[in-house]
Amino acid sequence: MRDKLKTKQLLQIRVISGKWRGRKIILKNENNLRPTTNKTKETLFNWLTPVIQNANCLDCYAGSGSLGFEALSRFAKQTTFIELNKNNVQYLIKNKIQLQANNATVIKGSIFTVLNKINDIFNVVFIDPPFYKNLLYKSIQFLEKKQCLSDKSFIYIESEIDLILKNIPINWHLYRERVTGRVVFRLFIRYQT
Repeated sequence: MRDKLKTKQLLQIRVISGKWRGRKIILKNENNLRPTTNKTKETLFNWLTPVIQNANCLDCYAGSGSLGFEALSRFAKQTTFIELNKNNVQYLIKNKIQLQANNATVIKGSIFTVLNKINDIFNVVFIDPPFYKNLLYKSIQFLEKKQCLSDKSFIYIESEIDLILKNIPINWHLYRERVTGRVVFRLFIRYQT
């Protein structure tokens, strides 16, 4: 009975494609996490197919790590996971070990402190902050100001449907957009100014 209770408290998120296809990412079900759905992930990675292989990826609000691990499964060169929640960080590290993802870097902290300490340039960025916390616009402006995005980098943004995106940098061009339920997800291409 105890094992059943333990299992119910864990989220199991399936890797959709690539070398880890069908493998599960495990995470404790707390903090109102809302991992990106499989359908949304599948659409996103279909959009990213031409650029994901050998990409240097950044998962800004990693949570479960679902997007970053999916990128690695599809042969991204490297993914940096940034996550503030201590328990989520522990599960990200456990999943990294379980998947033998030696090209994954897990860092505890906010993107605003972590990115000031590293000098990597990213080709693909996932921005999926907690909803209704006013983090999205601040994150977008910070990433652009930090100059950690390559020319023609792809930036994925997932947000609540009622959030109006404004003040997007002029060099970020909307490439794709989709709405599913109460969530809108967008993919931008960033060009050098």
